[in-house]
Amino acid sequence: MYARRAAQLLQELSSCEEGQLPPFNGDKFDQVIRECEEHSRQFQSLIRDKDIETKNEDHYGSFIHHLSIIRNKRCLMAYMYKRAEVIQSYRWYVGRVLPREIQDKLNFSEQEYFKNYCSVIDSYMKDLDLDLTVDMVPPKDPCVRVRVLSEIGEVSLGDHAVSLTKDSFHFLRRTDAEPFISQGLMEEFVE
Repeated sequence: MYARRAAQLLQELSSCEEGQLPPFNGDKFDQVIRECEEHSRQFQSLIRDKDIETKNEDHYGSFIHHLSIIRNKRCLMAYMYKRAEVIQSYRWYVGRVLPREIQDKLNFSEQEYFKNYCSVIDSYMKDLDLDLTVDMVPPKDPCVRVRVLSEIGEVSLGDHAVSLTKDSFHFLRRTDAEPFISQGLMEEFVE
């Protein structure tokens, strides 16, 4: 009682490596909620029909129950917030489809949260016509030297046209070369 279980939830979460999640502990989570409900009942019984001005043991008891409710709520919110942060990071580092071992650690609500988060990110990228997942680390140079792996032909790249023949080398803007690199039609040439 008095927020021990809620603190255990947070300790369980903090014992994991950065970016990792333990399985959602629904049993302990429900126990903390039941503890809050019990504190609420105790609080209500202590303040019901009491003189608020009098500072007696009932006043201080109700204060302790109230503070326990607040602490439990803060711990539960911190637990859920940290889990939500890690779940959001999965979209950027793992992708749209979570591996089975990660899915097994999430409860149904968290899985739905991940799906909704992915759809919002996808919608945003579609509106911008920009893939935010291409370069997680900004490139040092906006241009890249590439080697064409298969015949592509004459292509209009921004302000000029380029003939992309097999085994030819070109110095292109990274944004122009990325679609061809991702399709396997050209590769970045590193000397």
